[in-house]
Amino acid sequence: MHGEMTFFEIGVPDSTRAQEFYGRLFGWEFPPTGEGSQVWINTPTIKAGLHDQDAAARIAVFFSVEDLDTAVQTVRAMGGSADDPGPDEPGFGKFASCVDDQGVRFGLHQRLS
Repeated sequence: MHGEMTFFEIGVPDSTRAQEFYGRLFGWEFPPTGEGSQVWINTPTIKAGLHDQDAAARIAVFFSVEDLDTAVQTVRAMGGSADDPGPDEPGFGKFASCVDDQGVRFGLHQRLS
C-alpha cells in the first residue's frame, strides 16, 4: 500500500544499551547485519534497524512509495528536501531520508520488486 509505514530505524549513541533496553521492554531480537554495529530488529509486524554513534538519538519512520526516484523529486518540488536514493539493501529495497517543508524528518522506502 502506498504511504504505509514499512520500516523504522532507531539511531542511538550506544546500540548495546539500546538492544538491552528494547529487548527487555518488547522482547525484540537483534540479528547482526554484517555492517559494523548496525543490527536488524525482529519485531512482530515491521522490519526495522538499529545503529549507534547517532548524536541525534532518534527514531526515523519510512513510508512506502512505488517509485522512489519520482517520490524524491516530488518532495523537492513541494519545498522539502530529500537525499538521493541509496542502493538496494538486500532483503529490504531502497531508502531515502527526507525533510518536509516545515522541517519534519521522515523517510521513503521502495520495497523490492
